[in-house]
Amino acid sequence: MNDVPEPHTGWTFVTNHARVLAAIADDHHARIRDIAARCRLTERAVQKIIADLEGDGYLSHIREGRANTYRIEAGKILRHPAEAGLTVASLLSLLVQDEADRTTLADEHDRHGTCQ
Repeated sequence: MNDVPEPHTGWTFVTNHARVLAAIADDHHARIRDIAARCRLTERAVQKIIADLEGDGYLSHIREGRANTYRIEAGKILRHPAEAGLTVASLLSLLVQDEADRTTLADEHDRHGTCQ
């Protein structure tokens, strides 16, 4: 897993911070290496994003031996004024559902050889 992800050029709809938060929501015990692979980021980028999220109170962690267990503050309001009133939980519910849908569609495509 020492591969550096391919760089992405251009803009995207979902920020890297949202991707990392969604990966942690999916597995509160995820290693930085695993989060980086899932999000196609470097481990250093993931460490910085986690520090940002912790610094602003969206995320905290407890050290358990050599591993971390993360806690997401689901009720915290999103930062941008355009999302005033929306919580982390509302963002994650959208991203987690999207991930489940993508996995289901990919599985169906593999079984039937078609896109649905």
